[in-house]
Amino acid sequence: MNKLKIVVDENIASSECFEFLGEVIKLNGREISNQNLRECDILIVRSVTKVDQQLLKNTKVRFVGTATSGIEHVDLNYLFENKIHFADAIGCNAFAVAEYVITAITKLLADWNDNFTNHTIGIIGFGNIGTKVARMCEALGIKVLLNDPPVQRINNSFISVPLNEILKCDIITLHVPLTFEGEDKTFNLLDENLHLLKENSILINTSRGGVVNETKLLQILRDKKVRLVTDVWMNEPNVNDDLLIKSVISTPHIAGYSIEGKINGTKMIFDKLNKFLGTDFSFDFFSNQNENEILEFHNKLTPANLHQLLKRIYDIEKDSIAMKEMVNKQSDEKNLYFDNLRKNYPHRKSFNKYLIRTSNKSVKSVLENLRFNVELI
Repeated sequence: MNKLKIVVDENIASSECFEFLGEVIKLNGREISNQNLRECDILIVRSVTKVDQQLLKNTKVRFVGTATSGIEHVDLNYLFENKIHFADAIGCNAFAVAEYVITAITKLLADWNDNFTNHTIGIIGFGNIGTKVARMCEALGIKVLLNDPPVQRINNSFISVPLNEILKCDIITLHVPLTFEGEDKTFNLLDENLHLLKENSILINTSRGGVVNETKLLQILRDKKVRLVTDVWMNEPNVNDDLLIKSVISTPHIAGYSIEGKINGTKMIFDKLNKFLGTDFSFDFFSNQNENEILEFHNKLTPANLHQLLKRIYDIEKDSIAMKEMVNKQSDEKNLYFDNLRKNYPHRKSFNKYLIRTSNKSVKSVLENLRFNVELI
């Protein structure tokens, strides 16, 4: 029996697991073409590969897996009509994105010598990521307001605060998929309503470029100071230089790029492919994970103090500095620079890979709600 041919994006973590299931061919995700897939049975991608008729027509592909939470790069109707099985990894990096958001908020409040309890955060999208961001913010003493009309329609006890009210919060963070039609379409969800943003508010976008109208946002920034945290961009990797410069924190679509988040995505697709094929191969995805790293924290839980702790774990400012170097590149170098930042992204451990030793009993439960392991000493 011929071995299955499996085309895999070369940047997918732990992709060697698929070698148990067939012959693995690793390719640059942006360069996967119809020609590459003519004799391919299985396709494993990330969000940089557009999966549609143009890519799959007249190929042997019968299973498509994306090691990502977002699926807007996949034409689901085409897959369904052509009986091609589809698998996603929704929720795989939810904790990583939530940790990115908390790290960004903490840094910006620390920069202003501010306190957590002075602020209200509006969370747009109460799914895998939004629920985790809410729990972490509540633990820090930030008041939380939620907006998710689809959740409210199926859960009468859920209160979805109108979007116009959310935009008046001190901090706004987006956690919705990118959709282009229907009652709950999210393309340009923040558009003419951007004028409602408060002076000196924080706007965080880790969802998808296109959820915020970048042109309208830049117009608003001419007259109003808004502290932007931008991880996702329209037309990636072709990033808007003006938005790149004006964002306090700019990163190359890496909010979910913790080691745990990336490996989880691969594991979910590996398990679903096993089920599709009727096989039961196993792979130890976390065999190379070291024991929890030990850090000490004995201060009061202020943004400034927490920022110093989190900076030892994840230096978000370092990521931003590297990203902003993109403006100095020649136009023909920029796209490659963006992709290389993602491809060569340094290992970033999740919060639950750290043991925090503290003598401050009052911070124990807060740090645990941020997913740290905590030991009182």
